[in-house]
Amino acid sequence: MNCRHAKRSVFCGFFLCAIALLARQAPGRSAQKPMSGDAGTLASGKKDACMLLTSPEIEAVQGEPVTETKASVQLNGGMLVLECLFRTTNFPKSVSIALAVPSSAKPSALAPRKFWRNQFHAPDVEENKMRPAGKKAQKPEPEDEEVRKPRRIEGLGEEAYWVGTPIAGALYVLKGDNFVRISIGGVGEESVRIEKSKILASAVAKRL
Repeated sequence: MNCRHAKRSVFCGFFLCAIALLARQAPGRSAQKPMSGDAGTLASGKKDACMLLTSPEIEAVQGEPVTETKASVQLNGGMLVLECLFRTTNFPKSVSIALAVPSSAKPSALAPRKFWRNQFHAPDVEENKMRPAGKKAQKPEPEDEEVRKPRRIEGLGEEAYWVGTPIAGALYVLKGDNFVRISIGGVGEESVRIEKSKILASAVAKRL
């Protein structure tokens, strides 16, 4: 899946993490070690993505208990992205979470709320909302059709959006200076993936 436009590259890369995390943490693969310094402090103390959900909560949604958690931390622009893979007995039903928090190492760079504005409230998105009736939108390029336009999800955090393809997707929820991305595996129908992700997101939001 390619993202040719520069302004979408960061967003597409972050979306693909939801899929890549499940793939790279398949049985037999080792988890990425947390970075030292800023990221290490967050992972071990203030924030920990693996503490955002419990095994009973995941089992209630996926029908599988959590057998292992795999944590990693990455620096993305001015954000720290704390990831956790909740591996279930049946691995395809595993759940991944990414928590984006501001980085004290790069306070002037891309922070979570700025990233959110750029991706979900970009000028071209607002222009499409204000397009006069009857005026056709520019035909999307092939790679844009693969990752569909974000869909607003009501009732979660300050804002929430679902971003996906016909075969995979992730739910993004903004709260305060942080946002979280939730992706679940082993569910074929998109509407079911969305509903299950919303249940988990409600539990996560209480701990942010």
